[in-house]
Amino acid sequence: MNSYSGFHLGLAALWSLLVALFAVPSIVLVAQRKNLFDTPNARSVHRAPTPRLGGVAVLAGFLSALTIFAPLGQGVQYLLAGCLLLFFVGLKDDLVTISVAKKFVGQLLATCVVILLAEVRITSFQGILGLGTLPVGVSYGFTFLVIVGITNAINLIDGLDGLAGTLLVLISSSMGYYFYRYGGNTFGSYAFVAACLLGGVLGFLRYNFHKASIFMGDTGSLVCGFIISVLTIQFIELGSSPDLPIGSATPAVALGILFVPLFDTTRVFLVRMLAGRSPFAPDRNHIHHRVLALGFSQVNTVLLLALLQLLVILFVIHFAYLGSLFLIGGLVTLAVALSVFIAVYQGPTARQQSVLEAQPGAAVAA
Repeated sequence: MNSYSGFHLGLAALWSLLVALFAVPSIVLVAQRKNLFDTPNARSVHRAPTPRLGGVAVLAGFLSALTIFAPLGQGVQYLLAGCLLLFFVGLKDDLVTISVAKKFVGQLLATCVVILLAEVRITSFQGILGLGTLPVGVSYGFTFLVIVGITNAINLIDGLDGLAGTLLVLISSSMGYYFYRYGGNTFGSYAFVAACLLGGVLGFLRYNFHKASIFMGDTGSLVCGFIISVLTIQFIELGSSPDLPIGSATPAVALGILFVPLFDTTRVFLVRMLAGRSPFAPDRNHIHHRVLALGFSQVNTVLLLALLQLLVILFVIHFAYLGSLFLIGGLVTLAVALSVFIAVYQGPTARQQSVLEAQPGAAVAA
C-alpha cells in the first residue's frame, strides 16, 4: 500500500496547475517584449505570430509541485535531472533553433541519466512472442530506443492548438491511476510524477486551446515527452506486480495508452522513407494535418483525436484479460485501417488543393 492519500496527489496536481496558470501571462508578456514568436510558415496551421515557451510554465508547475509534495526516491530525482537537461536543450531550440543532431545529444544525455543512475529500464517483455527477461545489454539498448522514440513522438504531435496537451492529460492520468492504486513502495512516487505533469499541462491548456495565445514549444514538448517515456517504462515494469489487474498485458496496454502519438510518428516516418526522403524532413502529413484536410475545424480535430485516444485506452484496459497478442493485433489492425483511410479519402480541403495545383499557372503562382 502507498503511504500517501489521494488528497496528497490532488494537492500536488492543484499546486502545479496554479503555478502554470499564473506563469503563462508573464511568459506571454516577456515573449511579446522580446519578440519571441513562432512565425507561421508553409507547414504551420496558425496564421499569426504566437509566443513560444509555454513549456516553461508547465515545467515550473511540475518541478515545484514535485519537489514540495512528492517523495523523491525510486529514481524520481534523476528524472528531474534529465528534465532540466532537456529543458535547456528545448529552450535553446525555441530561442535560436538548433540542429536535430544537437537535440539528439541532449536526449542521449538525459536518457543516460535515468537509465544508468536510476536503473529505469525495461527488463522483460512479459511473455510477448515468448520473450521474458531481457539480457542486460538488450534491456539498456531497447530502453534507450523507447525513451527517444516516445520523447520525439510527443514532440512531433505538438502541431495544433491544444492537441499535445490534451493527449498528455489522457496519458498521464491513465498511467497515474495505476501507479496510485498498485505502485506501492517501488513505483508509488510515479503517481506524483503523473499528477504534477497533469496539473501543469491543465494550467497551460487554459491558454493553448484554439486560438492559442501561447505554444508549448520544444521547451515543453521535449520535457513532457521525456517524462511520459519514463512513466511508460515504469508502467511496463509495474506489470510484474501480482496485484495489477492488467498483468502481463501491461506492455500492450502501454502501447494503447500512447496510440495516437506513436501511430502518427510511425506513419509519417514510414511515408517519408518510402518516398525516398529523410524521416525527419518536415511536411504536412501528420495525422492532424490529414484530419484538417477532411474539413474539420481545429477544435473538432483535437476533440476527434482525443476521442480516438480515449476509446483506444478504454479498449486496451477492458480487454487486457485477453492478453498482449490480442491487444497488439487490435492496435495494428486499427493503425492499418486508419492509414488506408487517410491515404485514400480526400476531404474538401485536399480536393480543392488538388484542383488548384492542376490549374494552368498554379505552379508559377505557388
